[in-house]
Amino acid sequence: MPPTNSTAPRRRFLQGAAGSVLILRPETVFGSQANSAIEFGLIGCGGRGHYISDFFIEHTGSRVVALADAFESQLAKAREKYKVGAARAWAGLDAYSSLVESKIDAVVIETPTYFHPEQVEAAVNAGKHVFVAKPMAVDVPGCKRFLAAAEKARGRLSFLVDFQTRSQPVFQEAAARIHRGDIGAPVFGHIYYHARRLPVPDTTGMTPEQATLRNWFHDRRLSGDIIVEQNIHVIDVANWYLQSHTLRAFGSGGQKARLVGNTWDHYIVTYWYPNGVKVDFSSVQFAEGYGDLCMRVYGSEGTMDSHYNGFVRMTGKQSWNGAEKDPTFNQGAITNVKNFVASIRAGKPLNNAAESIESNLTAILGRNAAYREAVVTWEEMFNDNRPWDGSLRG
Repeated sequence: MPPTNSTAPRRRFLQGAAGSVLILRPETVFGSQANSAIEFGLIGCGGRGHYISDFFIEHTGSRVVALADAFESQLAKAREKYKVGAARAWAGLDAYSSLVESKIDAVVIETPTYFHPEQVEAAVNAGKHVFVAKPMAVDVPGCKRFLAAAEKARGRLSFLVDFQTRSQPVFQEAAARIHRGDIGAPVFGHIYYHARRLPVPDTTGMTPEQATLRNWFHDRRLSGDIIVEQNIHVIDVANWYLQSHTLRAFGSGGQKARLVGNTWDHYIVTYWYPNGVKVDFSSVQFAEGYGDLCMRVYGSEGTMDSHYNGFVRMTGKQSWNGAEKDPTFNQGAITNVKNFVASIRAGKPLNNAAESIESNLTAILGRNAAYREAVVTWEEMFNDNRPWDGSLRG
């Protein structure tokens, strides 16, 4: 749907990345695990790492056989839980490099966003299948590096970014109805991510660098700020429903109620999509007594109103009651885990990196526009190759 010039930078980059050649190691043969348990290594042994790993074990019979984490304390808890010996557990910011070189089939990456590009790159170069948390990167260079690694894996290794909404049947049906014109031509979108405050971890006794890493959600260098790290869920659905990324954005926001770290606690952004469609996006991360993730599209003949972990329905000239409460958070993650493992066993690689990076870049565009309180175009954002410095010294 977007005009040719709006997608040219992305297409040129994709073509360049796809031209890279990856020689897989002899032991990495697709489908060789068809009749045996998939053995994977977990990079990032915090709460989300345990949450996802448990799904791998419960729903696919996979085994956690290697661990890596920056903190010895988190590594010790994971070793005890998953019965992993000291020889296959590594601590430190560069621990991932030892894990990906070990004898495993796949890696599960549940670390702060800033580290994702280098970790997926190392995993793909080592010939490992990759399951990675969203978002993919905090800046444009990170997005390009991430996508280049994913394109090396394409057709050879499974590479799955854990977006839950797109894996849910009711949202797939909602997208299909929009795409075939059941609500008429899309005119306007209303998306928001209104949530309560994130918990602040105890950092007593830690060095400043350790405290920053433990509290990475509230550090914009490591998280990309809330619009990238959290709000990408609804931005991704807007791109999906409208079959495009945005062309330009204007926004504002700030930090007013949740005075922790340097991430903002609210955003408001206007996105311009192709064919004159405008999308109103807003975010808060301090709400008391209220929370909702909404992805709504108003068409010329109807409205698709959908909510993450909530109801999905269409009204207008045609009506459809999709779900009163979709279990997006849990079931979407479980489905992704099942599909990832099934693809390895069947020798049919999955790869959703391109559309995932497109949504990551859309979130970065909104962030940049809000930081500047100015209109920023897709091309301007895409060509900004200044990296963010999230290095932790000491």
